Amino acid sequence: MKPRSRFALWLAACYAGILVLIAVAGLVVGAGQPEQDQAILWRVLDERAPALFFLAAFLLVPAGAVIGWIIKRYVTAVQSVSEQTRVVLANPGYRVVPGAAPELADLAAEINRLAGEHEALRRDLDSRVGEAGARLAEERNRLAALMSELAEGVLVCNAEGRILLYNGQARALFVSGAPAPRDALVGLGRSVFALIDRQQIAHALEKLERQLKPGDAPPNTRFVTATAAGRLLKVRAAPFVGSGGAVAGLVLALEDVTALLDQDASRRALLQALATEARAPVANIRAAAENLSAFPDMEGSRREQFVAIVADESRVLSHKLDEALREYADALKANLALEDMRAVDLLEVARQRVASSFGVAARLDAVDEELWIRVDSFAFVQALAFLAGKLREDYGVCELRFAARTAGNHAELDMGWSGALVGSDALSLWECEPMRIGSEQTPLTLRDVLERHGGEVWIQRTGVGGERGAHFRFLLPVGEAAPGRTRAPAALALPESRPEYYDFDLFRESRLSLVLQERRLSELSYTAFDTETTGLEPSAGDEIISVGAVRIVNGRLLKNEVFEQLVNPRRALNRESARIHGLAAEVLEAQPPIERVLPAFHRFCEDTVLVAHNAAFDMRFLELKEASSGVRFAQPVLDTLLLSAVVHPSQEDHKLEAIAQRLGVRVIGRHTALGDALLTGEIFLKLLPLLADRGVATLGEALEASRQTYYARLQY
Repeated sequence: MKPRSRFALWLAACYAGILVLIAVAGLVVGAGQPEQDQAILWRVLDERAPALFFLAAFLLVPAGAVIGWIIKRYVTAVQSVSEQTRVVLANPGYRVVPGAAPELADLAAEINRLAGEHEALRRDLDSRVGEAGARLAEERNRLAALMSELAEGVLVCNAEGRILLYNGQARALFVSGAPAPRDALVGLGRSVFALIDRQQIAHALEKLERQLKPGDAPPNTRFVTATAAGRLLKVRAAPFVGSGGAVAGLVLALEDVTALLDQDASRRALLQALATEARAPVANIRAAAENLSAFPDMEGSRREQFVAIVADESRVLSHKLDEALREYADALKANLALEDMRAVDLLEVARQRVASSFGVAARLDAVDEELWIRVDSFAFVQALAFLAGKLREDYGVCELRFAARTAGNHAELDMGWSGALVGSDALSLWECEPMRIGSEQTPLTLRDVLERHGGEVWIQRTGVGGERGAHFRFLLPVGEAAPGRTRAPAALALPESRPEYYDFDLFRESRLSLVLQERRLSELSYTAFDTETTGLEPSAGDEIISVGAVRIVNGRLLKNEVFEQLVNPRRALNRESARIHGLAAEVLEAQPPIERVLPAFHRFCEDTVLVAHNAAFDMRFLELKEASSGVRFAQPVLDTLLLSAVVHPSQEDHKLEAIAQRLGVRVIGRHTALGDALLTGEIFLKLLPLLADRGVATLGEALEASRQTYYARLQY
């Protein structure tokens, strides 16, 4: 019950009791008097009724004072001691103050004595845990140092695509190019699909699951992907196998191969230059050779001239070839995206893709299980699905057959059907058309895929028992079979290196499709944020001048994953606010405007619950910038001001510094956006167990409890 409601109820009960007591006393006194005296008494009461009513109303004042004194001294004080006792559990260094009730001094002293013993025991336990942790931390630091020295980026994600681990190199590869220099798309608990195309990840996972066999080491696969920043990455993916033998996640090794594209362009330029520069020497050699062959009886001096021409032009041609090969040796490397894969595995993936995308029945016929091919599996499966869609839409083909065999140094892959006759001109048109599979479209054409493989395709007609049919025949390079591998002994199963940023507890992330408000607070990811502004009136034209934020994942404040950006407010600073945040107008003039900053902040905090202190103030500024920035912050918001009022309703001070002092959080960097965001995040983590003690366990319960507090009425 709220304090005001409790006071009103107690006062009403006390006042009613006093009036009833006076009335009963009057009735008892009047009942023993003669009838004549009773009549006089009632006449006197009737005449003095206004005065008696005023006297009864005046009784409210002393009654209210007494009730207020009792509540403050014995009810509120007891509740305050109770709340402070719970604070001790979160902050062992805190001591209970009895306040206005000296009768509770002995109780507070005993609680403080127990708190001291609890603090001593906790320090002893922390010391022992610290000693054990120090040894573990030493090993961790060694492994982290190894990981930080790797040239490759490393990402680990669970089966749902949530990032569990990454190193600094991986973070640098996906820098978004947003105005905030420390903003990156990589973070614990974030979706890997924001970095790498979902279809490529799903394709890699499907292929790895098919290749995974008990007793063997996990297989791996490779593909090439482009980032939002314009980089081209070669990705090597290996599965993380859970205790049940199923794939629990993926380990992705990332390498920036953008520069190799320039080498490929140089290789093409080299071929063109060689063709141009070699034309004249070859023509001279050919002319000289034809003359020598046509006139075998020519004069000796004449013959020597032609022989000299052949020798000179041969030397020139040889020199040009040697020079080109030395200059562009690196550009002659093999295609990046190709990998060695069994043909039967590739066609099985293609069969499933065709069936799920178009409802076309497909089967494998006469596939050599020992045949390995060198292929970009993602692009080639897309090509097969594209052709299957064309056959289905244009010719009504409902059933396909796949076959594969060795043909010398190449592999022949067939995709056949019966009945429909497809002309060569149709295939020629399809080769130059951007591939579309359902709602997916890629700028690649079938010809692009074939050129990447150095392969060819043509239509070949067949006829068996009078039944007409045809198939597309693909000619692809043969690959090398993977060497036999066995699983390493369990004792040697430790990873060779460990990243700088990790959280393997995210493997246990719930897969239940719960409504967000039904999720437990301990299961959610958060972004604690704060803004600094030109003033305190957002609706009157004040602007944001700084945004700071930090992510909270799995109950951990990730101080390596922060957002910090100054903003050009494009208006004069309020002198009083400038004294608080200390930012000069000259510094802010060189910063990006809020229309560029908020989209970057929106990407940073997506898929998380927002946390702020006095959140109504900050959210009002964000709300007023929805139209100009093009982003809307629609996720749930928790306010540490309101949550503090939920867990400590008897405490009068819920300012950020007061809450931090109660909960034992050190105050550093106040009145900077990032400093206040870090402080808010630490306070929020301290409040979570106190909320749980009060039965507030889910996000919905926290929001509802916040709405019931007095401070929820604040508006801006």
